[in-house]
Amino acid sequence: MKIIINTDGASRGNPGKGAVGVVISNEKGEIVKKHGEYLGDKITNNEAEYEAVVIALKKVKALIGKDKTRGAEIEIRSDSELMVNQMSGKYKITEKHLQEKFINIWNLKTEFGKVIFIHVPREKNKEADALANYALDENSKKSLF
Repeated sequence: MKIIINTDGASRGNPGKGAVGVVISNEKGEIVKKHGEYLGDKITNNEAEYEAVVIALKKVKALIGKDKTRGAEIEIRSDSELMVNQMSGKYKITEKHLQEKFINIWNLKTEFGKVIFIHVPREKNKEADALANYALDENSKKSLF
């Protein structure tokens, strides 16, 4: 089973109000789930990008069930070159708060068969971006979808 996830994190102020957008699709590219969530204040853009991945992996696990996660191949697409390269081991993570988020994602990754990170241009990540911005605009701490 292959699952494609587009993620985006946004921050207005950097740090400022933060939110995430997640679009989960099956291997045929059909959207299975969309999620936008407001994170709160004093969030950096990089923190939001990492948090989007955490939320996405948790959503997929809940969506397909614990039994199917071991065999699932997850492809995470993000327009955050920094996060993708850090999660792929190409860049070092020097900020302590991002190291903690990296560890959280790493622990979540172990529950899946395979997780890869792919950098995509912004124009190929519009839906996740729109969800994050909608969550920011609504300024709600509740899940939107």
